[in-house]
Amino acid sequence: MRSTTIHALLSLMLLVVAAPHVVGAEDQAPPNQRGGGAHIGADEGPAIPEGFTPIFNGKDLTGWHVSRTNHHGTTPEFRVVHGVIVGTQSPQGKGGILLTDKKYKNVELYMEIKPDWGCDSGLFLRSSEAGEAYQVMLDYLPDGNMGGIYGERLEGVSGGGDVRNLTPEARKARLRERNEAWQKAWKREEWNSIRARIEGDVPHITVWINGQLVTDWSDTANHAANGATDGMIAIQMHASGKQTPRWVDAGFWRWRVIAVKELP
Repeated sequence: MRSTTIHALLSLMLLVVAAPHVVGAEDQAPPNQRGGGAHIGADEGPAIPEGFTPIFNGKDLTGWHVSRTNHHGTTPEFRVVHGVIVGTQSPQGKGGILLTDKKYKNVELYMEIKPDWGCDSGLFLRSSEAGEAYQVMLDYLPDGNMGGIYGERLEGVSGGGDVRNLTPEARKARLRERNEAWQKAWKREEWNSIRARIEGDVPHITVWINGQLVTDWSDTANHAANGATDGMIAIQMHASGKQTPRWVDAGFWRWRVIAVKELP
């Protein structure tokens, strides 16, 4: 896809959003209940929870960089348009990850996202430069999972809920059970919030979607690359192909807020 075509699509597919505001204590029922059922269909605009510090400035990608060694690809198509990070594949089928320059250990992250259906992303925690990480799955596609845990190029992590070796009937049942929580919390065609916390040398990861708890998971040991207890934060665009279709043509992912709270 030519660069000029990509830029035209970005302008057509995005809405101008207001600058983020800080959510006061009165808006926060731990760990952030904004955006519940009473607000379905009414976007309150981007928000930063109290106590969190933005790591995306809303203007450019200062403090971030694209991995040049990630196995999903090295696409440069992470761009900021109207205060929103927008990601798409370029060339078609090739994705990649956008990493923070800074490393984090115990941290809670909040972001607001609006993906196109059929596009697979992820939130990487304690990531290496190559993208070896604990991943919060954001697989927004058929049979995908939002909020589960996966070891991205990590050995021994069993939190992904692999269903490939099950019978078709057992696979369907497992998928229904696994996806029930996030599907209840998710708001289609709207902005959604993801809040994820990782803490401990042996990672304990908790994930909320729109304030609803969807994952509370602990590893059995530290399986991070080279035994790391810290790493970068990354957002992903999954590679795609005929054998593993993980992205739709002209599909986009959007992030309008990314903020963190470092924990003891």
